[in-house]
Amino acid sequence: MNALRHFLLALQFFTRMPLPRRLASWVGYSPPMQQACLAYFPLVGALVGAAGAICFRVALYLLPHVGAAPWVAAVLGLIVSVMLTGAFHEDGLADLADGLGGHVGRERALEIMKDSRIGSYGAIALALSLLLRIGLIVALAQVSPALAAWAWFAGHAFSRLMPVGIVAVLPYIRENGSKSALTASGADGRVMAGALFWALSALAAACWRYPALFWIAGVAACMLAWAAMYRLLHRRLQGYTGDALGATQQVCELAFYLGLLLGVSAAGAI
Repeated sequence: MNALRHFLLALQFFTRMPLPRRLASWVGYSPPMQQACLAYFPLVGALVGAAGAICFRVALYLLPHVGAAPWVAAVLGLIVSVMLTGAFHEDGLADLADGLGGHVGRERALEIMKDSRIGSYGAIALALSLLLRIGLIVALAQVSPALAAWAWFAGHAFSRLMPVGIVAVLPYIRENGSKSALTASGADGRVMAGALFWALSALAAACWRYPALFWIAGVAACMLAWAAMYRLLHRRLQGYTGDALGATQQVCELAFYLGLLLGVSAAGAI
């Protein structure tokens, strides 16, 4: 029952999926529960990724078989994903890009990131991220539409393990009452083990049809992206914020797709 409560709390925290009032009351809330729900971040990502992948596949099936069809299907799938999360992570990417895009000090960068208005760096980062994500999904679909759909599913799940890793190794640096402050005590071993279990389970589901080498390449690229984000956050901010966690997820998701595509190419499937 506690595991189910933690999962449903994660679903409320990380998505806009509505829960019936009585169910939400049963789930309840406490700071320890909020900590524990981080273990289900990859599982929530798997659900969001599955929704986007299903939309992508259905759109490909219904659209006429013309050159632009994969692009339209990828955009439709992306819309579904963003609507489910409320652009939670995309907003973090834009805010972090605004804060760290210029040569400003730590305190000034944090002030910029708190500003709800989007700046030039944020707009450029967000536009390039969305374009690259769509382009990578389309490139994978040209190899196999099913591979692109499974990549969408696994990429969403595994990339959401990466912010939990940031929480585990860096301190939270805001002192306000934001939602991300609830992660300030870090992710303990049980939380990390749970998050790793769900991320690897999603990968295992994707491996049933396509060689493990493909997915290993995606995971390797994802880990390299995590290391780069860790170095950036440690050097510029000496910690993390909620925006930094969202940005980490976005960068690692893109790296997963890119690594997977390179793995497919290296295996001679292209």
